[in-house]
Amino acid sequence: MAATLSNFARSLTVETAFSVLAIAKALKAKGKDVVELEIGDSPFDSTSSAKTSGVAAIQANQSHYCPSPGLPEFRETAAAFVREEFGIPAEAANVVVAPGAKVFEQYFCEAFLNPGDSVLVFSPYFPTYLPNILRRDAKMVTAALTQANEFRPDPRDIERFLDQEKSPRAIFLNSPHNPTGGVATEEDLKAIADLVRGRDVAVFSDEPYCHMVWKGRHHSILAQPGMLDQSVAAFTFSKSYSMSGWRLGFAVAGAEIAESIGKMINTTLSCTPPIVQLAGMNALRNDRAERDGQMAKFREKVVLLANGLNAIPGFKTLEPTATFYVFPSVAKVCNELGITSHGLALYLLEGADDQFGVACLGGECFGEAGGGFLRFSCAEPNERLEAALEFIPRAIERRDRVAAYIDAHPQHRLRKPYAE
Repeated sequence: MAATLSNFARSLTVETAFSVLAIAKALKAKGKDVVELEIGDSPFDSTSSAKTSGVAAIQANQSHYCPSPGLPEFRETAAAFVREEFGIPAEAANVVVAPGAKVFEQYFCEAFLNPGDSVLVFSPYFPTYLPNILRRDAKMVTAALTQANEFRPDPRDIERFLDQEKSPRAIFLNSPHNPTGGVATEEDLKAIADLVRGRDVAVFSDEPYCHMVWKGRHHSILAQPGMLDQSVAAFTFSKSYSMSGWRLGFAVAGAEIAESIGKMINTTLSCTPPIVQLAGMNALRNDRAERDGQMAKFREKVVLLANGLNAIPGFKTLEPTATFYVFPSVAKVCNELGITSHGLALYLLEGADDQFGVACLGGECFGEAGGGFLRFSCAEPNERLEAALEFIPRAIERRDRVAAYIDAHPQHRLRKPYAE
């Protein structure tokens, strides 16, 4: 008899992008030409200092354990980086290092949540927020982001959360926002900080796309007075420095919080490989110009994709504000075809053509508020983005293939029309 999995293990949900990635790779292995716009990865090489210093670290035998919170020189460099670029009043003691930013969701929840506590999450939301909240037997409360409000968090939703929940304990912020590309303004963040400052409420500020702001500049709530001691901000090298496979990120928090998270790293990961930390440290020190050049290329891709999607009847997306995602409303198309938005995404990948497909994600992969939208990543060469844009309207016109796909996959039949 096999051992019984826990209720949590049985209920665990995953990031859908990787599930669609697996389908896309399987189709490509069978010979299908697929434009992969489902995964949030960079198409560029890691920046040059990261590569050369990583190799140098291997040759220098930097391959042993290091302090769990991170190498002292990395922590000092990261603190200087967020001070100079984002105005966060951080020192080395405020920085902890881990393999990517995602794991800090779990550590934040372990640091602050007890069973029954409520956590406010703006929806659509990054899909790993929920399982990390459920790990602590806490409750996720959602507030919808809307296209009409440029997908910005509304402080009034935070007021309601604080007033109406029995045990309001934490807020998840994500700006620049995945999947919508929305950006919380400095005024938004000031209003949010004023609401939570001095209350027993912690803020997780998820900031992987901090260098992908196409209008204005990135702001962090940790730069607001007093918020360092109530917050954990997560940063990653995956986007800005094209280092997704290196698995490197860091968090910035009050010194007591950072020390606690360091203990969690000690008891789970031991430490983040020093080879990887040294590569990231030198990227922070030396690769700003190269990074900014890559960001300019990302902006070009986002503009190309957004303009092309807006030219398709029934698609409506905002002018690009941030990130390398485009998040168009396709409610009108879905209502006409009788298919869910994720069903439409999978149809474009699997059902529209035998030889060609486009991989993207339905907005409901990011929560109920995402229904009626699609998320496209820009992680392909521009000519491949153009090929996808040429294909999508032709695919939608193949009504017989749409109907056949829905019949074969009835779970994607739209039961209730989306609001247009």
